[in-house]
Amino acid sequence: MPEGKIVKALSGFYYVADGGRILQCRGRGVFRKRKVFPLVGDFVEYQAENDLEGYILAIEERKNELIRPPIANVDQAILVFSAARPDFSPALLDRFLVLIESKQIEPLICITKIDLLNEEDEAAITRYADDYRSFGYKVILTSSEKLANLEELSSHLQGKTSVFAGQSGVGKSSLLNALKPELELKTDDISESLGRGKHTTRHVELISVENGLVADTPGFSSLELTEIEAEDLPYYFPEMAERSHSCKFRGCLHINEPKCAVKAAIDAEEVPLYRYEHYLQFMDEIKERKPRY
Repeated sequence: MPEGKIVKALSGFYYVADGGRILQCRGRGVFRKRKVFPLVGDFVEYQAENDLEGYILAIEERKNELIRPPIANVDQAILVFSAARPDFSPALLDRFLVLIESKQIEPLICITKIDLLNEEDEAAITRYADDYRSFGYKVILTSSEKLANLEELSSHLQGKTSVFAGQSGVGKSSLLNALKPELELKTDDISESLGRGKHTTRHVELISVENGLVADTPGFSSLELTEIEAEDLPYYFPEMAERSHSCKFRGCLHINEPKCAVKAAIDAEEVPLYRYEHYLQFMDEIKERKPRY
């Protein structure tokens, strides 16, 4: 049975890419009965009716899926944050990172508009970048004018399915336009791409960029930590996860427990205090969440 990957979903049709061709497919009724619906990014088995059309017969197991945008099997998220206009927000970046870590998606941090900073502020952003690299994250700094380091960014896109996420106005569309000018994305928002106006159907599509696939809609429109449990949160902070085995108690939440290796690292300034403060904020948010039934 031939296999392919769904690269677009629109009006009940799924567009399956297999080698050099794309077939317009419908899902078999069995999916509706099971309440399993194909998503963009799914690897599927299909049956071709002719060179242009076919039916999806089976969906392979997903390694992850997002609700908004509805997409599966994402390899990496490009988190685009500006150094200025709007100002860099480590608290918001950490929220994105936790969400992405929880979905087993590899993050790549891209900080834009470095050229808008004075010397003192640029030094502060460089310190943040060094911090996040020390946690194990990849960080790229770019300017708004020359969009420097595009080659480095493009090398990370190759062979991967990626989503771009971050605050509006940080330069997501400018980055994609620079990588692939024929997209002609409006620079206010990626979601207005491909010429879609306000009255046309919104859909998710994977577009080919630098030998990889990029979702043409922003990721994570909801930033609530609704699917994350308190006992899992420490594992989404890499610098805490690597030290947790040295804590006295298994399952240490790094709050009030004695002989906590994470708190010792913070006291020794091995882990920045702002990361721990964000961790405590997220933990409070999770604990105050209403129980789900």
